[in-house]
Amino acid sequence: MSDPLAKLAPVVRLAPAKLNLTLAVLGRRRDGFHDLHSVMVPLALADRLSLALAPTDPRATDSLHVEGFDAGPVADNLVLRAVGGARRAVGGGWPGGPGPTPPLSLRLEKRIPVAAGLGGGSSDAAAAIDGALEAWDAEMDGHRRLATAARIGSDVPFFLAGGAALVEGRGERVQPLRGIVGSPGVLLVTPGAALPTSSVFTAFAERAGRGDGSVRMTSEHLAGEVGAGLRTQDLLARAGVLAAANDLLPAAVAVLPGLVPFRRALFRVLGRPVGLSGSGPTLWTLYPSEDDAAAAATTVHEALAAGTLPPLGVGDPTVVATTIPEGTRP
Repeated sequence: MSDPLAKLAPVVRLAPAKLNLTLAVLGRRRDGFHDLHSVMVPLALADRLSLALAPTDPRATDSLHVEGFDAGPVADNLVLRAVGGARRAVGGGWPGGPGPTPPLSLRLEKRIPVAAGLGGGSSDAAAAIDGALEAWDAEMDGHRRLATAARIGSDVPFFLAGGAALVEGRGERVQPLRGIVGSPGVLLVTPGAALPTSSVFTAFAERAGRGDGSVRMTSEHLAGEVGAGLRTQDLLARAGVLAAANDLLPAAVAVLPGLVPFRRALFRVLGRPVGLSGSGPTLWTLYPSEDDAAAAATTVHEALAAGTLPPLGVGDPTVVATTIPEGTRP
């Protein structure tokens, strides 16, 4: 580790959203979490995190400024927890003087809807770990980096993989996959209604406690295909099956019943299968390209204006057209 105070330029990281193409819940663990089997892909939609060394004032602490979507109290933001976790993992000397891991000034531009099933907070945390290490010119091996990420949140390890992956356990076991061949478009529609992840898992445990075996089979089959490199046209051909391959969908509906008519109306408007990402409430549809997804976004806005898409929650939903970046692993 060299002197991090010699670094003047800020470190910048993009923190991508994620999409659960499948989500099988295998059962509850003794630690209270659930074992999962999920094929996840990053999206081009991303937050932007900048990290710079704070002034050398010994009273300085890590600070975070957030713009864009409201992410809640700054003190509770996973970015600050991630920086603290990275500092402890590398044996940093702060507080008590500059040391090898001086305080950081961080700026987060939130472009990913918050609490939406898109993993924005977890992605920000992963970006903070990686960016802090560069800012400090510090090293951390892969095992410790993964362990640090897992302590912060279940989705954080996925974002260290840098691409499509099979995620198992409560999220700590991540197997990189080759990914999608091509760049399919994705339309994301996030209603302005709260759907806390904890409430969805509680409802899931009360309803069944174990998912549908067919969802597990779909997830296992897709993991093999994405592992080999799944072409965009083949992904689109499986959209109907994938839209139903989320064991948390019934639980999400139990917590937010209005999701049912909203999802049905969105299907009528778009004429394509509509899936749920993670625990929701974001709904997704797949397209051949980002341009096609952008055209669909216009259709959704027109339906909202015409009243053919019923409201859910407060205000209009957030509608975003993006892509699944092409897989780059051999």
